[in-house]
Amino acid sequence: MERTRWYKDSVIYQIYPRSFMDSNGDGIGDIRGIISKLDYLKDLGINAVWLSPCYKSPNDDNGYDISDYRDIMDEFGTLDDWKEMVNGMHERGIKLIMDLVVNHTSDEHKWFQESKKSKDNPYRDYYIWRKGKGKNGKRPPNNWTSRFGGRAWEYDETTGEWYLHLFSKKQPDLNWDNPKVRAEVHDMVKYWLDLGVDGFRCDAITYISKVEGLPDGKWNIGIRGDEQFTHGPNIHKYLHALNKEVLSNYDCMTVGEASGVTIEQGLLYTGEDREELDTVFTFEHVNCDTIAQLLPKKFNLVQFKKVFRRWQWGLFGKGWNSLYLENHDQPRSLPRFTGDYGEYRKEAGKMLAIAMHFHQGVPYVYQGQEIGMTNYPFKNLDEYQDVLVAYVRKVLGVFEPLLKGFVHKVFLKRARDHARTPVQWTAGENAGFTTGRPWMPINPNYTEINVEEAMADPDSIYHFYKKLIAYRKGNEIIRNGLYKTNYTSSKDIFCYERWYEGKRLFVICNFKNKEVKFKVPSSCAYSHCNLEISNYKDSPETLQNMTLRPYESMVYLLV
Repeated sequence: MERTRWYKDSVIYQIYPRSFMDSNGDGIGDIRGIISKLDYLKDLGINAVWLSPCYKSPNDDNGYDISDYRDIMDEFGTLDDWKEMVNGMHERGIKLIMDLVVNHTSDEHKWFQESKKSKDNPYRDYYIWRKGKGKNGKRPPNNWTSRFGGRAWEYDETTGEWYLHLFSKKQPDLNWDNPKVRAEVHDMVKYWLDLGVDGFRCDAITYISKVEGLPDGKWNIGIRGDEQFTHGPNIHKYLHALNKEVLSNYDCMTVGEASGVTIEQGLLYTGEDREELDTVFTFEHVNCDTIAQLLPKKFNLVQFKKVFRRWQWGLFGKGWNSLYLENHDQPRSLPRFTGDYGEYRKEAGKMLAIAMHFHQGVPYVYQGQEIGMTNYPFKNLDEYQDVLVAYVRKVLGVFEPLLKGFVHKVFLKRARDHARTPVQWTAGENAGFTTGRPWMPINPNYTEINVEEAMADPDSIYHFYKKLIAYRKGNEIIRNGLYKTNYTSSKDIFCYERWYEGKRLFVICNFKNKEVKFKVPSSCAYSHCNLEISNYKDSPETLQNMTLRPYESMVYLLV
């Protein structure tokens, strides 16, 4: 089938179904809730939805532990509900991207239930089992650590061996070196594509190939084994086979979660001539305010700009970028990348949208981002529901009471729960999310920040996103233009240009809650220009030396 690469002109909206909209009053978002908001998504102007896992799952990691790849979680509805949803999306010109979670399954999946029964079970080699070290085999096979903290192995009394889990112990890793596993994955992917899915976000996909022999890993800020299972020896072989045998037969798109990926590796995954993935999610830019992807530090705008420059140049003409600031695994971008915005929440939210959407790549809008939802004011560690928080507390062990205050301060900025509080639809009871008791607390600012208020306010972040998305569609400068940066050493201003066929877009973003002086680069001083979009109503109509107001941002077309 001919690949149209429709994603290159798309803006994708991520739905975390548990927190999007509840239709039946049980406090948990569901598929019929999504169906009720399809017109809202169409009005926003998005091209596709990335739907986080809705498969059957015991929910140890909120759906990323799948017990049945071919059915829908009971809390979310039925497969018939899902079919109605995808049909409704397609009727509105919206494509559907599903999460593909195939590095691991749930320990309640029938494959694993069979696998642990005996060493000669036909499903034994679907997972990674090994004998332990020591006389009685009660020490783990190697020193690898879980992404959630602690060892990456769990001992099973039935067969006296250990199984590998790079995440929770209830998420055993699949053995991709087993051709039967790869065949199962191929068949499952085809199943969903035949039902109407338009693509996949491939969860933890860079972990599927492990180094032969599973040797001990090097120590790296408390993490061991990363180099033994990230971008492993057979990963490109396995992804190429999945593409050739299944994906290439459909006009679909793929985006791989690629933690730690370099530009050189990114080209291997996304190079159009390599036939593997279409795009990847990189993490360098969202690590500009963290140490080891967890401990918070002051946001570094200079580093942030450097990362974007490298990736825009590095993939140009060969691969395709993914553009995001928020998702289900990241805290809210307000105030993460802006600092204390005070009375300028709307201006700050619009500025961040401009900063992202004029780069080359696929922009992702996470649910609630389009109305400027913010982090939740958790009061203590016991309020968090994320399995990652629980794992960190468990790893701390007896030291947890001593470090409780410090850990809470870390998660106030870094917890994944911030992105998982329910969408704030109205100023009414439970923010219009549910008539029951919500599964997670609703941010108390819902009376001021909600969809109903945003849609009624023509100057809202919502209407700005709608305008920005419409402007981006079919824009050849954004899609095909070269990339040039200005003010590279400025700690306040993000300024870049996009060039294409004699025209260029000039983007200015003040990242600070203060006035900042701006001087026009000499290369633009005598250009004819028009103001295309800005987050203040009275920004200068022509590019000129000026004093930027707090979070002021504008885009000029230069010809």
